[in-house]
Amino acid sequence: MEAMEKIKMRTQEANVRNKNFEEVELGYSEEEAKQEAERCLHCKIPKCVEGCPVNIMIPDFIAAIKENDIKKAYDIINESSSLPAICGRVCPQEKQCESKCVRGIKGESISIGSLERYVADTAMKNNFAAVVSKKKKKEKIAIIGSGPAGLTCAGELAKAGFNVTIYEVLHKAGGVLTYGIPEFRLPKKVVEQQVDSLKQLGVEIKLNIPVGNAITLDEIQEEYEAVFIATGAGLPKFMGIEGEDADGVFSANEILTRINLMKSYKEDSKTPIKHAKIAYVIGGGNVAMDAVRSLKRLGVEAHIMYRRSEEELPARKMEVEHAKEEGIEFNLLQNPTKIITDDENNVVGMEVVDMELTEPGEDGRRNVIEKEGSEHTVECDMVVMALGTGPNHEALKGSNIKLTDRNLIYVEDLKTSLDNVYAGGDAVTGAATVILAMEAGKKAAKQIIELFN
Repeated sequence: MEAMEKIKMRTQEANVRNKNFEEVELGYSEEEAKQEAERCLHCKIPKCVEGCPVNIMIPDFIAAIKENDIKKAYDIINESSSLPAICGRVCPQEKQCESKCVRGIKGESISIGSLERYVADTAMKNNFAAVVSKKKKKEKIAIIGSGPAGLTCAGELAKAGFNVTIYEVLHKAGGVLTYGIPEFRLPKKVVEQQVDSLKQLGVEIKLNIPVGNAITLDEIQEEYEAVFIATGAGLPKFMGIEGEDADGVFSANEILTRINLMKSYKEDSKTPIKHAKIAYVIGGGNVAMDAVRSLKRLGVEAHIMYRRSEEELPARKMEVEHAKEEGIEFNLLQNPTKIITDDENNVVGMEVVDMELTEPGEDGRRNVIEKEGSEHTVECDMVVMALGTGPNHEALKGSNIKLTDRNLIYVEDLKTSLDNVYAGGDAVTGAATVILAMEAGKKAAKQIIELFN
């Protein structure tokens, strides 16, 4: 009888993992991967490929797992994706490839992300190398930013034989993969290994180079034949309520950067995070889940406060489930209106109102309104804002590049207003997912390759 349910990935026990920063999900064994791969029907018209932003030939790589040819599976994935170990961990497959899987009609879809992770992890253990063009190009390409869009673009260009240099403002490469996503969801050694694989392809990465200050975009244009801007969207947003300037109010970006990049959770850290007793993270996306689960691991009584219901939570379902298992408290249909402080401007609580959802409008979306007479206070000594991010255009200083009315980089098919300068990822779209940034990086690389062919 065919298995209707997917092979569940083993995880750390909830009450153990909520006290450490080690990876929650433990990956498939060889036997588990084969069992899951056997469930794939290898459809003649694979809808799963349509659902993948980078169009990995999913049935083909799964077939290679069945054949126990992991090198072949890796080569198939690598034709479309330069960062499979990362995609396998953080892509929202349930909304993309897995949502299109015909297995999901009468049972559970194939666990495509888990199988991709298995192939990528096996490839890293065995030092499998990507296939590279033997014909070297003379053109030099610069990439500004080493997040998922920049790394993907670099990988595609390097495989095509171009000379690629990445400029990164921080002391480690990876962008949001390094500073934004916690160790327990994406181990930094995995990011480092993926970055090293690009270096092996010949990609040069220049760290601690703030483009716009140490070197301008104009100067980069003079030295390189084409440029791809992948600076992301790392500028945090706040609510604009009273008390947001208090000691004890943070952006999720700051919390996650200090934990992920500076290891502030360690006892010997030079930049330790203030040890709060009760913290509220405001927001309901993946960044909010990352922040609240990180704080829980620091021994904080950690809450999510979100103005809509659980049904509208934008975070991945799996991340919400993991958060609940780890003891995160969810205060849904609530919204802060003021942060309460003491005489020394320390956070001591919040004024909060209950919210309620209206009937769906013509677009099917339910609005949220305050519930009259529901005002109340909650006690806390830390508030973390996880309300999304905007672009930081420091790298564009001194250039005449065109921006949109939303302060994003203006592009037409990823081409900016400057000659041979392309842009993609969050700096163009606003904050989005890792895989969508990768899609932009891949498309930009394709255009640059066509430019010089």
